[in-house]
Amino acid sequence: MAKKFFIFIILILGAYYSFNYFENNFFKNNREFVKRLPIQNIEIAKYLGTWYEIARYPNWFEKDLVGVTAIYSLKDNNHIKVLNQGYVKILNGKRKQIVGDAWMPNKQKKGSLKVSFFKPFSAGYYIVAIDKDYQYALVLSDSPNYLWILSRKPILNEAIYNKLIALAKNLGVDVSQVVKIPQQEDK
Repeated sequence: MAKKFFIFIILILGAYYSFNYFENNFFKNNREFVKRLPIQNIEIAKYLGTWYEIARYPNWFEKDLVGVTAIYSLKDNNHIKVLNQGYVKILNGKRKQIVGDAWMPNKQKKGSLKVSFFKPFSAGYYIVAIDKDYQYALVLSDSPNYLWILSRKPILNEAIYNKLIALAKNLGVDVSQVVKIPQQEDK
């Protein structure tokens, strides 16, 4: 019995120290990253609708997807329905989609959202750049390893793209990892 108790204590201490290490080295750094972000105060009604994913930082949940769009619509509870969809490897490939829920945890910071595709887990969604006509946006998340460049049209002017990439780089994102996403031009 003493041996099992000893192993239990070792496991608890290991978990405790692992969590503290993770908290102090990962979460703390990410909180500092988020504090530096110039989050925009947007009008949610203007942000709703279809956005084309022009570029992103590679991530596991969009692996091999092209022709990706995000469609935002207001729900009855003032949350935002997020419909993300794309095609596997080729623009006329198998369509994949997922529906998520977004909300504003702080009504004073309307460009700062939480998004969940897998309840109860959620992530930050920070609109750090958007033009006055809501035609393109730069979105970051809780770490510099998540970035999306979005546009209302499937093609984004290269000068605007470069401006958004430069902003992301200035905010501490390793933009060498960013990949452009093929889109159908005739939409």
